[in-house]
Parts: sequence; C-alpha cells; structure tokens
Amino acid sequence: MPPERTWIARLTPTVSSSIDLLLSVPIGLDVWERHPDSLVVAATDDQLAELERRRLAEVERWSTREEFEARAARRHDGPAPPPTAGGSG
Repeated sequence: MPPERTWIARLTPTVSSSIDLLLSVPIGLDVWERHPDSLVVAATDDQLAELERRRLAEVERWSTREEFEARAARRHDGPAPPPTAGGSG
C-alpha cells in the first residue's frame, strides 16, 4: 500500500470549535503556523477527514507536501542576488 499523502492545509475552526481545541485533538497534526483565526498544518488525508467529520474545522487543502517542497526548492535555486554596495550580497 502506498504511503498516505500529506497535505499543507489551513484549518479554520468552526463555530463550535476553537484554535485551542484544534491543538488539543490527539490526532498528531504537524502545526507549521498558528494565527489568531487559523492554523497552517501538514496533515494526512485521514487526519483532515477526521477534523471535517467531527465538524471541528473547515479545511482548505493548499498543496501536497511534495508540491510545496518542490516550489520552495525552485525559489531557493534561482539566481543569486546582486552584491550590495558594501559587501558580497
């Protein structure tokens, strides 16, 4: 069986939930960012589906982890910035 896909997603608590409640749910979310009204997480399809099933969060899947990392690598592999007037860059 292939490994489960991991998503980078934004979680917005539902009316009956909160950021603190999302952080306390024992499903092993990998939280990347915490904002006053949302979380950015890396989570599997099963983890996200469980949050949706329990109606704890609205889930916005941004991209798979692989797609996210590929985009980040392309940004870092671009040309070097020009040197600054007082130094090397």
